Amino acid sequence: QVQLVESGGGLVQAGGSLRLSCGASGGTISRYTMAWFRQAPGLEREFVAAMSRSGGKTAYADSVKGRFTISRDNAKNTVYLQMNSLKPEDTAVYYCAADIRILIGTPTTRGIDYWGQGTQVTVSS
Repeated sequence: QVQLVESGGGLVQAGGSLRLSCGASGGTISRYTMAWFRQAPGLEREFVAAMSRSGGKTAYADSVKGRFTISRDNAKNTVYLQMNSLKPEDTAVYYCAADIRILIGTPTTRGIDYWGQGTQVTVSS
């Protein structure tokens, strides 16, 4: 069983950048499709980005495509989300997620096996 812990969130101005990290324990992320989701107050949790087990495939929400980049370092058992050109509408709690299934299309919340506790990202205007 995998435990996921996010870090790197914080308060930034619009146009700024943050890099989120997700460290795993109790299992190796090389066995999982890894993903990032986010949830703003009053809204449902939504997909942001995902990467296949091998790192050869990625998927992004249209709202972040070209601005966010997901990566993984299996040797460090860590997944990252580089966020550039941040906008106020990016403000949310960001969650790391693991899915035992191979990456086909876009992950959904119902398909996630393990969730991190989340890290707050706030973008001021």
